[in-house]
Amino acid sequence: MSTQVATCPECAADVPFEGDVLLHEIVQCPECGVELEVVGLDPIALDLAPEVEEDWGE
Repeated sequence: MSTQVATCPECAADVPFEGDVLLHEIVQCPECGVELEVVGLDPIALDLAPEVEEDWGE
């Protein structure tokens, strides 16, 4: 199984992927720990994951 690598947009570290990569998958950067969202598949593109917001019924 081949390993694919993407670049963290926060710290420019390599983020390795093994196996299937899913669009909108959330992963964590092994260097800085920030949560990232897969926004492209060919090649793998990453962006900062959106913050989870609570709307409290508003």
